[in-house]
Amino acid sequence: MDQQIIDLGQKVAALEAASTMANTINMEIFYWWCTALMITIHAGFLAYEMGASRAKNVLASAIKNLLAFAFVCPTFFFFGWWIYNAFPGGLTIADGASAALPWSMSMGPNLSDNATGVFWAAFALFAATTASILSGAVIERIRLTAFLVLAVILGSVIWILAAAWGWHPSGWLTTKFGFHDAAAAGCVHLIAGAFTLGVLLNLGPRLGKYNADGTPNALKAHSVPLTVVGLMLIIVGFFGFLGGCIIYNPGGQWTNIFGQPATLSSFAFNTLMGFAGGIIGGWVKTRDPFWMMSCGLVGIISVASGLDVWYPPLAFLIGTFTGIVVPMIANFIEKKGIDDAVGAVAVHGCGGAIGVLVVGVFAAGYPNVNGAPPVTFFGQLVGFVVMSLLGFVPGYAISAVMKAMGTLRVPRDVEIMGLDLVEVPIEAYPENIGRPAAETLVPTGDFGSATAVPAE
Repeated sequence: MDQQIIDLGQKVAALEAASTMANTINMEIFYWWCTALMITIHAGFLAYEMGASRAKNVLASAIKNLLAFAFVCPTFFFFGWWIYNAFPGGLTIADGASAALPWSMSMGPNLSDNATGVFWAAFALFAATTASILSGAVIERIRLTAFLVLAVILGSVIWILAAAWGWHPSGWLTTKFGFHDAAAAGCVHLIAGAFTLGVLLNLGPRLGKYNADGTPNALKAHSVPLTVVGLMLIIVGFFGFLGGCIIYNPGGQWTNIFGQPATLSSFAFNTLMGFAGGIIGGWVKTRDPFWMMSCGLVGIISVASGLDVWYPPLAFLIGTFTGIVVPMIANFIEKKGIDDAVGAVAVHGCGGAIGVLVVGVFAAGYPNVNGAPPVTFFGQLVGFVVMSLLGFVPGYAISAVMKAMGTLRVPRDVEIMGLDLVEVPIEAYPENIGRPAAETLVPTGDFGSATAVPAE
């Protein structure tokens, strides 16, 4: 009898160990596939930016995207992940941050640690996504090396510092002000949009974008269908992105990044409702398929901060409102002489700002955990201001230095010929519209007198 009890106890212990390991492996698998889906975002950015470029710049835009991804991953390994773990309290280094240093036992194969690698991978993809938001806005005139430096600073330093402050269970914006940003509308999209605005102010518009009187010209995308397909791929990838924003707790309820209870069901309801609302808003305002898809994206961004708490019809209304407003903001930015080739500042910056601020309006009073204050409009406003400045100031300052050094923008003759001719050893469309010989005139603008430019 005693032996039977002992055997039964051993079996129970073995079952408990197997269950624990199964839960751990399920957690690992979940973030593995979130990361895989997030790579679809970059396939989308690749297609979207190539389509938005003119024929003479298609492959240069592609190379810029590929290299941004390639440079952000190692830099995020060497210092980005450490920044997130080191600075949740501000600019003083937190206890335990050494575990995120690149030579730590956690940062490599370790049979006792099934979590660090998959969490690092998910965050690295968030970093690459943030850097890619800048990419589309600056197509057709930025130097590749300047873009890569800016992409690394944005993806592996600035966004992750914002995440440490406002997307971390110990982040000071949350512990002091109750800041709530469940799916990173602020620390990814607002940061990237503000950084991009700072860069665009120094980069200047593409040749031919503005007439002498300041009125804008349409520099048409060479393939609108490719941009629309690319945007839809970004939406597919966003299901991985948003899945990576929720914490899988083996044996327990899901939580958001702050430790508040959450469900994938709430994410599913509100993602689709915000997406649908955004598309309808874009359709009502523009009838333009490019803007319909861009507004679908901004619909998701606008509900992201409260994705865990919204009543789905409210998410639909927020997405619809934002889908109507954002094309108007993009038009305003264009008329102010800022050439954002794909509307990234409006879509990501303004969409992220709306996402952060509406939580303070419609979710005020939502309780926090671990003694942090509840959600308030003031707390959301503080987060908005901090993230706007954290994005804009470095973007403007660093690009201003590059501009003064003459390293920010390609030479005028290179821009006229097309970046593919200089940077790429092959042609995008060798049989038809690759590098035509016909010429059109560029109207006089900020960059000189009327000049002959190869036709698109």
